[in-house]
Amino acid sequence: MTDTMTQSVDSSTDPDVLLSATNIKKSFGGVHALKGASLTLRRGEITALIGDNGAGKSTMVRCLSGIHPPDSGTITLDGEVVSFGTPKEAQKSGIETVQQNLALVEELAVWQNFFLGRELTQGFGPFRTLNRKLMKATAQELITDLAVNVPPVTSKVRRLSGGQRQALAIARAAGWGGKIVIMDEPTAALGVQETAKVEQTIRTLRDAGVSVLLISHNFDQVMRLSDHVWVFRAGLAVAGRRTAETSGEELVALITGAKEA
Repeated sequence: MTDTMTQSVDSSTDPDVLLSATNIKKSFGGVHALKGASLTLRRGEITALIGDNGAGKSTMVRCLSGIHPPDSGTITLDGEVVSFGTPKEAQKSGIETVQQNLALVEELAVWQNFFLGRELTQGFGPFRTLNRKLMKATAQELITDLAVNVPPVTSKVRRLSGGQRQALAIARAAGWGGKIVIMDEPTAALGVQETAKVEQTIRTLRDAGVSVLLISHNFDQVMRLSDHVWVFRAGLAVAGRRTAETSGEELVALITGAKEA
């Protein structure tokens, strides 16, 4: 365990490492959710985060996305130590999160959801108006480049399928994020065909140079999509593996403690 965590800290000087979280601790009252967990994300890769419920995965993600400030530890982004007090601060640094509820407004159109809270305006002073034409064109371009089988941006979100909604949420995060997109179980409620389409969207995102942090309980998906896997157990990152050099069986053993790193 110590070797794995030390390797994570040392690799923060690697130019290929975009983000490094070192010795992160977070407690909620008497519950120690993170006990000194460390991990790294490499540029242009899909990094998977796996572990049993209560292992600390979601708490780590919340620390990285600005929802919960760590009690101690260091987060380094692009070689600089960062500290996020709110999700907005994380977003400004290039970290976007696709929530499980997707945070979409069903009665608004696709383009309106894309720019929700970040509307583009034109004009000056009190005479500024929404630049609907530019927002529609920008949303259409970004979604077309990234997502698979997404309807026109004038469509209402309530008419979209589950896979299309997920693709929209991913495209929105990619359009605003730039550096890192965090996804929590992005295909948990989808069928086989829609899962395949969303996974292709995630691959396209990686191929565009964006780093992806993927939380998934689906080991087949982890093996299909990820380049690197971090295994969490009892508030620690107990192992890191290149996906091509491990197996589902080994990952299960690491999660349960049947095998040590």
